[in-house]
Amino acid sequence: MRLLLDWLIGWPQRVARHFAWLAPLFARITVGWVFLWSGWGKLNSLPDITEKFVGWGIPFPHVLTPLVAGIEFFGGLFLLAGFLTRLSAGALGITMIVAIRAAKWAEVDSLETLLGFDEFEYLALFLWLAIAGAGPVSIDHLLQRTERNTYRPIVNR
Repeated sequence: MRLLLDWLIGWPQRVARHFAWLAPLFARITVGWVFLWSGWGKLNSLPDITEKFVGWGIPFPHVLTPLVAGIEFFGGLFLLAGFLTRLSAGALGITMIVAIRAAKWAEVDSLETLLGFDEFEYLALFLWLAIAGAGPVSIDHLLQRTERNTYRPIVNR
């Protein structure tokens, strides 16, 4: 039984440790690319997007449209680079919650429908990135490593 468990659980776990850097990188590239271009599109058609926000009943659409467009553009750019990943993923996650509530909620007739929305899938990835962080292939990791190496507390002798 121990051999079977090691083969089914232990061996894949040992292999996965060698590729732990890949999951956050892949997730960041996937959602970063999508939201960089989504934000760019919104920034270049603010009047049309503002009208959509008005139709969805989003308050202060003239303020929130450029804000959301900027969050999507810069959040996507930052995710691609792995810079301020937790903050970017958190902000983008909030935009997904608002998007589901404002634009998709009327379509929700079951949990299956809700879980099938692209916005919900993006929300899941943003939640994971906000918790797990950017991973070792990122500017965040480089900055943290540099900070750890340069900060040396003075110890009383």
